[in-house]
Parts: sequence; C-alpha cells; structure tokens
Amino acid sequence: MQLGVLLFPMPRGSAQMARMVEALGFDSLAFADTQNLTPEVWGQLMLAARDTERIELGTGVTNPGTRDAAVTASAALALQVESHGRAVCGIGRGDSSLAKIGRAPVPLADFELYIERLQGYLCGEAIDRDGTPSQIEWYADANVPKVPLEIAATGRRVIELAARHADRIVFAVGADEDRLARAIETARRAAAASGRDPDRLRLGAWINAVIHPDVTAARAAVRGGLSVFAHFSGFGRMRPEVMDGSLRDAAMHLRHHYDMRDHGRAGAAHAQQLDDDFVDRFGIVGPVETAVPRFQRLAALGLDFCRVVPGSRDAAPDVVAASMTTLATAVRTAVA
Repeated sequence: MQLGVLLFPMPRGSAQMARMVEALGFDSLAFADTQNLTPEVWGQLMLAARDTERIELGTGVTNPGTRDAAVTASAALALQVESHGRAVCGIGRGDSSLAKIGRAPVPLADFELYIERLQGYLCGEAIDRDGTPSQIEWYADANVPKVPLEIAATGRRVIELAARHADRIVFAVGADEDRLARAIETARRAAAASGRDPDRLRLGAWINAVIHPDVTAARAAVRGGLSVFAHFSGFGRMRPEVMDGSLRDAAMHLRHHYDMRDHGRAGAAHAQQLDDDFVDRFGIVGPVETAVPRFQRLAALGLDFCRVVPGSRDAAPDVVAASMTTLATAVRTAVA
C-alpha cells in the first residue's frame, strides 16, 4: 500500500514542502484546493513539480463548482506534462471551496455530468457542450499518459458514481475498518454492475493520523482535520440517524454546529465536541506501536493507497513534523 500526505499549500512554501515530502520517502503529495484558505492549487502544484522528481502530485480535492471541466482538464494535463507523468486529478462535490463563496456541494446529477465531461477531456475526446463540440486541442501534442481521475467519496451514491466513472476512488469514511470494508465492497459491486473490471479500479482512503507517544497530544493535533471528514457524513441526503453510535452522534452534531469559519481547526468548538472514543476509532492516533497495526489492517483490506491528513490546520508544528517522519519511516515500511 502506498502512503501519501495532504497538505495546505503556502505562498513561497509549497515547493519546499514538496521537497520535504519526497525526501522523507512518501509516495504522493496532494494539495488542498480551497481558494479562500490557500493559494490557487494548480500553480502551487506546478512549483512542486519543478522541485521534485518522484512523487505523485495532485489535488486533494478540487470540485466542479469553481472551474469548468475544460479548465480543470487543461490544468491537470499541464501538470502531467511538467511533472513527466506524475499528476492526478482528485475531485469531490465541494466543501469549503464552495461554502466560502456561499454555495452548497454540487448536486449528485450535476456532479456526474461534470465527471463524464472531465473524463472525456482527460481522454482527449470531443465533448458535446450543448451543441458545441469541445476538446482540449493541445492534448495530442502533450504526449503523456492519461491523467488519472480520482474521486473522493463518502456516501453510497457517490461511491457508486465513482465506481462507474473514475480511475481511482479515495474513501473519506475515516479509519474504521468496518466502514472501509463496506465502502470497498460497494465500489467493487458497483464497478462490476456497470461492466467494469473491479480489479482495475484503484482504491484508497483519506486517513487522519498523528503519531505521538502522548495520545492526548495526538488527539489534540488531529481533532480539527477529523472534524472535516466527520462533517462530510452529515452532508445533504446522507442519513446520520442510521449510522452506528459514535459516527451518528458526530455527524448529527456537525450537521448542525459545524462552523466553516474554523474549517479544519482543532480549536473549533465543533471539533472540541468530538469525544475521544470517536477520535480514536475514526482517526489513527497515539504511539507508533498503536499506529502501525492499524495501517497494516487497512492495507489488508485491499487498499492500494492511503493519503494521510497529518494534523489540523492549527496543530503544533513540532508534533506534526515528528509524526510525518514516523509515518514515512516506520509506517510506510510496514505497509509497503
């Protein structure tokens, strides 16, 4: 199982972060795409591509609401060229990037149409745009492999959509093994039902993880990031009331109390209300002897990769740095 990380890009800091991630030995780096909180993501990924040689680079994740599908495809293809084939286009329905401009996540039907168009563009095809044929006309000159399309998915309907259209699925359901096992089965079943070979679909997971000998410090560092992913479980038509106890309580609380002004911050009131049992179950926190077996069990489920969220936006930098070093050494070695 490959191991990567999600980081927030920084002006004049993104290339340095990418070099650090590659030097530590991670397999991939995703930059968050949330324009009101971070600089424009594709430009930052270009800087990361210039200063790295090996790691995969992509969005974690972009969305259909802030860019037309042709714009996203052209940006992803440009990154593929500049990185010599190391790009990935990660996409979801939209969260903070849309909330910060007063919009809700994109409806499922609109998301599917966008994905169909985006995949067509990424394959070099001509797309019918309301009677106008549309194509990335410089595609043939790029002479690079197709950019993989990776859909972030939490609920059943998005997982099934991803299984029909994506090259990869990255589950945003936490580190709970039972939930991940059900998500994997849903994806494989939907891929087969749509006539696709389930074995050709690469599967991954977003995992909030902080490794630290003091489990209290680890929980404090991870709580804000974990609240973001629990918040996804309360979206729209998802039904927290049928979820199991700890997730149900967290999803219901965050549906009504999530404060986007403190998105991803451990100090947020909504994050502080997540109890320790929930944090321990849906994140991976604590000493290395606790973390390594958790990651090994995730690999045993059949996941091809994990993208680790290594702490909240306001986590102590020394805690996050030490955790990333341990992830890149002890954990990556154990699951490779």
